[in-house]
Amino acid sequence: MPDKTFLDWPFFEARHQALHAGLVSWCGQGLADARHDDVEAACRALVAQLGGGGWLRYCVPAAYGGMSETLDVRALCLAREILGYHSALADFSFAMQGLGSGAISLFGSEALKQAYLPGVAEGISIAGFALSEREAGSDVAALTTRAVRVDGGYRLSGEKTWISNGAIADVLTVFARVGEAPGAEGLAAFVVQTATAGFEIVERIDVMAPHPLATIRFNDCFVPDDHLIGGPGEGFRIAMATLDVFRSTVGAAALGFARRANDEALRHALGRKLFGRPLADLQMTQASLADMAVAIDSSALLVYRAAWAKDRGQPRVTREAAMAKLHATESAQRIIDAALQLFGGQGVVSGEIVERLYREIRALRIYEGASEVQKVVIARQALAAVA
Repeated sequence: MPDKTFLDWPFFEARHQALHAGLVSWCGQGLADARHDDVEAACRALVAQLGGGGWLRYCVPAAYGGMSETLDVRALCLAREILGYHSALADFSFAMQGLGSGAISLFGSEALKQAYLPGVAEGISIAGFALSEREAGSDVAALTTRAVRVDGGYRLSGEKTWISNGAIADVLTVFARVGEAPGAEGLAAFVVQTATAGFEIVERIDVMAPHPLATIRFNDCFVPDDHLIGGPGEGFRIAMATLDVFRSTVGAAALGFARRANDEALRHALGRKLFGRPLADLQMTQASLADMAVAIDSSALLVYRAAWAKDRGQPRVTREAAMAKLHATESAQRIIDAALQLFGGQGVVSGEIVERLYREIRALRIYEGASEVQKVVIARQALAAVA
């Protein structure tokens, strides 16, 4: 069983402990194994299942069918950690409902919130976040998708890639360039229904740990004025603020992966005999297990500090969220690798839990800001503090 003593840390309130107990129980009884032969169908089913269980209510504010008055980042992190422990695809499905609708929750008009957030909370509408392009991943300000002003709205043209839920989403938050302002100053955020004429799925992208990724294209898609989030030129700020909320949850998912790998390693070390003794008796095994334990607790402290800071409205959260994501994802990669090493040849057999985790963790070090980007963010904030 994963360690639960961290729930007594001062970051958490009674509602968080209740969420943890309820979701752990639900995952043990109600979370169906996801089929990976049809990942799009699996994600559709998981969204419906999570919605039916009431867990997607944590992805939107209470006024629109959610659980809390505002997005509770500690709750989002706990949910992602637990789902990540049990099923990476369930974690993905939960996370994208939150990230895909996050800009609407944080900055959308009342009409947009009423129109789209209840369906996200119920699991009857699948959300996505369309930011990345082939030449604009880490460098968001370089994106080239354009929104041209026309009577009553905008015409959206351009291509996005690496878009999670790109081929199955009902609604996307799309970032595009408006006007002539350069770089980050010229971006805007839009809510786009994928049923809109001119929306095209260009390519489904197969990756080492199956997820529904796609390249999508907007061919002169009309977006009405009232589907602009914020105002023209506010897109970069909206994107970064949304990522400040959800970046620490990526660290939480990695923490769930790491806890699962650690638990598998502990059970294996106690049950596997080597030279007539349990593998756990070997000092090198104990050293590896000790490193895992330290890395897990340090990741948890950083993740839940960042979430607590955001929930408390602390003035500085970008640095904390970057630290949480960087440390938790990098540590989880090392923990899973060490766990697989303890399993020896069995660890690389297809279908083994540690083999699956080994593939699943790799993407978390890249999406929502690669580790190298997080280091730049942290360093710049450290330098600014003494400048």
